[in-house]
This record gives sequence, C-alpha cells and structure tokens, in this order.
Amino acid sequence: MPLRQAVSPHLRPPTTVAGTMRAVLYALVPGIIALIGFFGMGVVWQLLLGVTTAVATEAAMLRLRGRPLKQFLNDWSAVVTGVLLAVAIPPIAPWWLIVVGTAFALVFAKHLYGGLGYNPFNPAMVGYVVLLIAFPQIMTHWAAPAGLGGSAPGPLTSLQVILGSGGLDGITAATPLDQVKTELGLARTLAEIRQGELWGVLGGRGWSWVNLLFLAGGLGLIATRVIGWRIPVGVLAGIVIPAAVHWSADPSTHPGAWFHLVSGGTMLGAFFIATDPVSAATTPRGRLIYGTGIGALTWLIRTYGGYPDGIAFAVLLMNMAAPMIDAYTRPRVYGHRRERGGGPS
Repeated sequence: MPLRQAVSPHLRPPTTVAGTMRAVLYALVPGIIALIGFFGMGVVWQLLLGVTTAVATEAAMLRLRGRPLKQFLNDWSAVVTGVLLAVAIPPIAPWWLIVVGTAFALVFAKHLYGGLGYNPFNPAMVGYVVLLIAFPQIMTHWAAPAGLGGSAPGPLTSLQVILGSGGLDGITAATPLDQVKTELGLARTLAEIRQGELWGVLGGRGWSWVNLLFLAGGLGLIATRVIGWRIPVGVLAGIVIPAAVHWSADPSTHPGAWFHLVSGGTMLGAFFIATDPVSAATTPRGRLIYGTGIGALTWLIRTYGGYPDGIAFAVLLMNMAAPMIDAYTRPRVYGHRRERGGGPS
C-alpha cells in the first residue's frame, strides 16, 4: 500500500489567535463542569450573560473604530474574556454585575488601548477588580456548595436570584479563603475553623475539585504547547514557598501550601489568566520572575491584605512590571557579550 508523504518544507502549521483561544476554552470545560456541579446552574447563566455581553460590546467597539467585524469577532478573544470573568464572579450575582464588568473590561481595558495585542493589562482581571472595589458585598455572596444544607441551586432558582426575583437566604455561604481570613481575625485557630461544615478532606468543600480540574485543563494546555510552563510554575512556587515556610513556623494561624493551591482562583489564575500572552512577560527568565511575583503577591494579599483572594490584584500589578522585567531579562544576542557595566560590546 503506497504511503502519502508531504513535500518539504516540513513545518508545523502556524498558530492562530482563534485556535489558541478555542484551546483555552476547551481546557476550561472540566473546571466549569465542577463549578456547575458544586455551585449550581447560576454558572451557566453567568456564562451566557458574559459571552453575550462580550460579543455585543466587541462588535460595538469594532464598529465605532471602523474595524471589520468578522475578522476580529472570529478570533474568540472577546468570548474568552467573557468566560473568564463569568467563572470568577459569584454564580448567583445579579445579572447586571457580569454585564457591567464584561463591558468595562472590553471597552476600557482592551479597545481604548487599541484592541487585542495592545492592552497592557489583562481585560478580565480589570473588569473583576472594578467589580470587587465597586460592589464588594455582592462579590462575596457565593452560592453554598452542594452538600452544604442541600443540593446546588437549580436553573430556575438560580435564574430567579440572578434576575432579582428570588432571595439569597439559605443558598449562600462564605468561601474558604473568606472564612479563614475572618475567623483568624477573631483569634480562632485553623484547627477550630476546619471543624465547620464548609470543609472537606482536601480543603473547602467543592473548591478543591474545581481547582484540581482547572489544573488538569491547564496541564493539557502545556502538553499541547498552547502555553508555556514557566508562568504557571512561577505562580505556584510563589504561593507555595512562603505558605510552607509560615505554616512550618506556626501551623495554627497560617494555612499550609495545599490549602492555598486548592482555594479561590489559584489554578484558574496560574494557568488561564497569568499566561495571557499580551499582558505577561515574554522572555524565558522574565516569565519565571513574572509568575513568581504573581504568586508571592497573591499570598501576601491573602495573608495580610484586605481581600480574601489576591489573584486579580497580583496579576494587574505584575502586568505593570512586565515591560521592565522583559527589558532586564532579554536573552544575549548571539555573537555579543555583555560587559560588566551592562551594555553589549
């Protein structure tokens, strides 16, 4: 049987923006399924609202800027922004919250800078931080995980709450990060805090599995070379090292590294947000530094800051530092050496 052989050059097909964005969306699916299973169908409604708002806002801004709609809408970048923001906010948040956050992200953090490729900050995290600062109380009303007083909210119950026609009583609970920060401030120990019904074997009920499945999706992106390993490894190391050191010094008041890894938005941030190719550092050493900075800042904010989770703030702070990191970590040009004074010769 004759074998088919391609002629030279034997090159891999070029990576497209649309292909990369679709791969990211596929990798998010396991974590999203876990979110739906533990926190209810509100996640689906938020996704629908986020994606619809993202596409509509993208189309409106492209029209205002005189850019072709089909070319830029087909790159899926707006959809990724809407999805990332939708899975980061509480599943039972009112409908207007995801609409305001997504529209702000695309207008002010993307198109006012010139569109995809020119934004210095991660658009989804800009939208999230604006919502967190403007509406802190709403952003802390997470649905209670399945098994805590009943099953996760169904589609009708979730929709009623999101539209403002249903009550929050009995379907909300503190997140593990929020509970730890609050109760440590009341002089309780971690052993006492973990006796509550919010906690499972690995960490917070539901949150552990959500993070582990986002981890699985992120590892898939690394395996298929959609993202590199340096930024995620840097983020996780930046969280794990200080957490382990402080836990070993005082395990009664400092959660261990495992708690930080499976709580909040750790894995979502490490693999899907920090790795944004536009706003992140680009040099090999720079990516490690960039990721480690995000992890260390996340741990600092969680431990000493005023917010339970610090992923979004850490990403935006390191977005500001990315250009300088790249400038000081540029690879040496072949045939040149760097003098002691710092300049090439």
